[in-house]
Amino acid sequence: MSWKQGGRGYHHGNLREALMRAALDLIAEKGPSGFTVAEAARSAGVSPAAPYRHFRDRDELMIDVAQQGFELFAETLETAWNRGKPDVRVAFERLGRAYLGFARSEPAYFATMFEAGLSHGASPGLREAADRAYGVLREASEALVAELPATRRPPASMVSYHIWAMSHGIASLFARNDEGRRKLPMAPEELLEAGMLIYLDGLTPKAD
Repeated sequence: MSWKQGGRGYHHGNLREALMRAALDLIAEKGPSGFTVAEAARSAGVSPAAPYRHFRDRDELMIDVAQQGFELFAETLETAWNRGKPDVRVAFERLGRAYLGFARSEPAYFATMFEAGLSHGASPGLREAADRAYGVLREASEALVAELPATRRPPASMVSYHIWAMSHGIASLFARNDEGRRKLPMAPEELLEAGMLIYLDGLTPKAD
């Protein structure tokens, strides 16, 4: 992960980071609604009052964790997309695999970002980070739509929402490594690739 610190617990100067790390550990264990601020403090090795030096309440702690997750998510998607190089379709496939890979490798972040019921409007930083991640999907969709004939181009925003819904649905249902996930006879990446081929085929004009 992007900010592991070589062990849990509070060390001078990094109370905020220690509490966020403890929250992530608890989310991984119990889910985004299954712990209290006091448990996060105990896991970080500090007093129950210590978290309130940095966080007004549990929601504020969760918002900071979600923001951190979206920032990492955006970096992951940007790297995979690489501005559509060397080919838009190839880059699109990388982008989808990166989406599923993030859900698999960062389940606590993923759950906080999408399952904790946090309002993006509650924090400018969270909104900015979430918009940055979505912006990669929007940019990729615009590049894809631009390859279609001008008279046959659907709105790029609609395409981006379709692709997002497909990627997120497969990530949530099949790409995470917990026992509650339904088993597939193929890799989630293969399922997403097949779905994308069907979707893109529907956008491609047919010869008369």
